Amino acid sequence: MAFFSKLKDRLFKSSSKIDEGLEAIVEDGGTEEAAATPEPAPDVPPAPPPSPTPAAHPAPPPVEAMTPAPTPAPPRDRGGLLGRLTGRAAPETVVRRTLDDDMLERIEELLITSDMGVETAARVAANMAEGRFGRKFSTEELKAVMAGEIARIMEPVAKPMPLYAKRPQVVLVVGVNGSGKTTTIGKLASQFRAAGKSVVIAAGDTFRAAAVEQLQIWGDRAGVPVMTAPEGSDPASLAFDAMARAEAEGADLLMIDTAGRLQNRQDLMEELAKIVRVIRKKDPEAPHNTILVLDATTGQNALSQVEIFRKIADVTGLVMTKLDGTAKGGVLVALADRFGLPIHAIGVGEQIDDLSPFDPEDFAKALTGAGA
Repeated sequence: MAFFSKLKDRLFKSSSKIDEGLEAIVEDGGTEEAAATPEPAPDVPPAPPPSPTPAAHPAPPPVEAMTPAPTPAPPRDRGGLLGRLTGRAAPETVVRRTLDDDMLERIEELLITSDMGVETAARVAANMAEGRFGRKFSTEELKAVMAGEIARIMEPVAKPMPLYAKRPQVVLVVGVNGSGKTTTIGKLASQFRAAGKSVVIAAGDTFRAAAVEQLQIWGDRAGVPVMTAPEGSDPASLAFDAMARAEAEGADLLMIDTAGRLQNRQDLMEELAKIVRVIRKKDPEAPHNTILVLDATTGQNALSQVEIFRKIADVTGLVMTKLDGTAKGGVLVALADRFGLPIHAIGVGEQIDDLSPFDPEDFAKALTGAGA
């Protein structure tokens, strides 16, 4: 639950937008109705006093108390004239609006502004209407319905990265510049190491010294060796050598970092394909996992990145970072709806515990503000 609280806090931009949007939709055309309140408990008459027991000797007369008589409590305010006449508090009211075509259209537009995409927004709105059309909903009830439909779309893709008996299990990590690949590798390596797995990291972004230094810092922190190569050297050769070392040391996992690949740079994409070809010379089944790291702040561009990397590197799963820096968390729903790729983890910060396995219900509640 701690990560859920953090997720709600850090997705405030997105959930606040949906909160405010749904409230405006319900209030525009809604009517006040009595809120459901629990029935008052029935008055229970006091129990009769026990029968007196005959005393052997007559009891002495009571001694008069020296304390003053209590001041009677003022009458409770029971909610105006009606409350005083009926003896009950005035009922609370809540605004509810009928779920109709106009309301659904506005909900769909709200979801699109959260970067859910036209198709996915239409699907969520249609699912919300199924079996509920014509019923009245308050803002909180509508948020709960929306969160439930979002979670239902995302439930099938919420899967941790699979671990195999194969040693070493080769994990290739890809993504565009600045998506958070290096940090994600460091966090995953640290978590796997804490779970008792032996890990080797290959710093395959040989064109960016800062990436190598960052991985070395994470490696030192987690007690994981990091293989490096001279700046500008062939990343495919480093990946090949790292596989040999991981095999010799009996490592459970080999995580290979790669340089940021821009989808409009064909030469860089071909280089990534070369890494895959080279490591398959040692193990035809490698890489066993290809994780695409996506930056949530890129919005709908994440969809095109998935399409490109699936063609080049046969992506098997996703990690989305920087959900704390965007009001567009809905793009993750669009990715799940369109591609159906496993979502292994999400990140909401820079600390080691800011990367957590993906939970669709927690995410949906945080995104919509449900249950806040």
